[in-house]
Amino acid sequence: MQEMPDLGELLEAVRGFLAEAREELDGHRGFHALVAANVVDIARRELALAPAAEAAEAGRLRTLLGRDGEPAELNRALCDAIRDGRMAIDDAGLLEHLERTTLDRLAIDQPAYSGARIAAEAGAAGGGEDALRR
Repeated sequence: MQEMPDLGELLEAVRGFLAEAREELDGHRGFHALVAANVVDIARRELALAPAAEAAEAGRLRTLLGRDGEPAELNRALCDAIRDGRMAIDDAGLLEHLERTTLDRLAIDQPAYSGARIAAEAGAAGGGEDALRR
């Protein structure tokens, strides 16, 4: 039996086709081919990175809130805790959670964004939130 390519390989083939087609298209159609290739790249990163990022986010939320629950429910509870003053906006755990969640999302959506790259490098070197202030 012949093995089928996995979803990542299929998306890479589509991205490659769109990137090549863009070179042959002019103006508006070429721009749309570029946008479509970028969408495929985001989908590939989503498949590769989102499950681990979402699991880590849920774990951080459970730790912050000291309770179990589904991620959407925990995010609502976190917002309520901040709004009601039960969690300080400058809480170190909250800031670390927000920074990590933002960087994980940027790794999927905009990995070339220079601010995310600088923050990620600083975080890996122990720079943490100070990198976000640069």
